[in-house]
Amino acid sequence: MTTEVSDLNILLAQSAELENELLGFLTVPPHEESERVRACRAMCSLSFEHAESVKILIATGNFTSATGLVRLQYEAVVRSMWLYYAASETAVSKLMCELTAESSNKANKLPMLSEMLEKLEGKAPDDAVSMLLEFKEYSWRPLSSFVHGGIHAIHRHSKGYPAELLYLTLKHSNGISMMVGMLLVILEGGGHHRGRMPQLQERFKGCLPMYRHEYLKSQKDGKS
Repeated sequence: MTTEVSDLNILLAQSAELENELLGFLTVPPHEESERVRACRAMCSLSFEHAESVKILIATGNFTSATGLVRLQYEAVVRSMWLYYAASETAVSKLMCELTAESSNKANKLPMLSEMLEKLEGKAPDDAVSMLLEFKEYSWRPLSSFVHGGIHAIHRHSKGYPAELLYLTLKHSNGISMMVGMLLVILEGGGHHRGRMPQLQERFKGCLPMYRHEYLKSQKDGKS
């Protein structure tokens, strides 16, 4: 086994451990049982499902499929936050009603991702919005290329994936899962899991990305 494969397996194992910790957040009842909260938690659960699939696909060598799923994982967390903080009651109802051809057509008219992000600004926590915007700025176009069979997908699938890219993909997936965990703690209302997120960030920092605003803060703190 090469060092690169060994290191990737270690990161996969750590990522799975982090996932198990975060999945526990779904077992705690939210502070309210509104339609909005149920919709938000459903999207959180979906984001976790994508995250699990990313790890399975990387472990089996299906790197292109795994990378494309990170975009779906990101979209799920953006929509979950939009549902909780910014969506109208009408928009929530469109997603939570019985699935029919008519309701599907109505749901297709909901805001696209960029509009959801715009509506989150000033409503959702600033740190969370900063991470979502930064991810979109640097990762959205390459991930879209993987989803739609663009140059990134063709090049990497035919010529191979550098180990560093696989590590970064997995770390980004873990970072998105941490955002989901933060939102679930908020939905819980500050009870059983209060204070857990900083502990998990410290414990699993080796398998998480450092976002730009976190880096700048660390640099500032280091100089103070």
